[in-house]
Amino acid sequence: MRLEDLLARTCVIGLSYFDLQGEPMKQAQYAGSVVRVDPEQGIWVRLRHMDAGVDQPEFVLPPNLDAWFKAPPGHYRHAASGVDIENPDYVVTWDIHRTQNNTAEGQHEWWDWVPNVVPPQVGPPRP
Repeated sequence: MRLEDLLARTCVIGLSYFDLQGEPMKQAQYAGSVVRVDPEQGIWVRLRHMDAGVDQPEFVLPPNLDAWFKAPPGHYRHAASGVDIENPDYVVTWDIHRTQNNTAEGQHEWWDWVPNVVPPQVGPPRP
């Protein structure tokens, strides 16, 4: 697969954030369509919102295809945002690790993005 193959494809994005000690901080989930790709700057995803009248922001992912997996068919719902996407093309998951602590307010925080290279499990665990 090439970056260009992602254009106009839909995806569900799962992000897990970790502190300096490797402890989970938070998780986030998004869904959208790829609108632009650049091998150095990243993959732009126009995020879906449950209200089509709301501006649809773009989220930039690293230009690494290791975290992209074909999504099993089905409905992907995110209760917190109300976003519901049916049969997306891809599921994308990243672990994002904080690399600095105690940054002053307004200062840039550094994060290390690590692609999950094992296909994510979707739905309840299988016996």
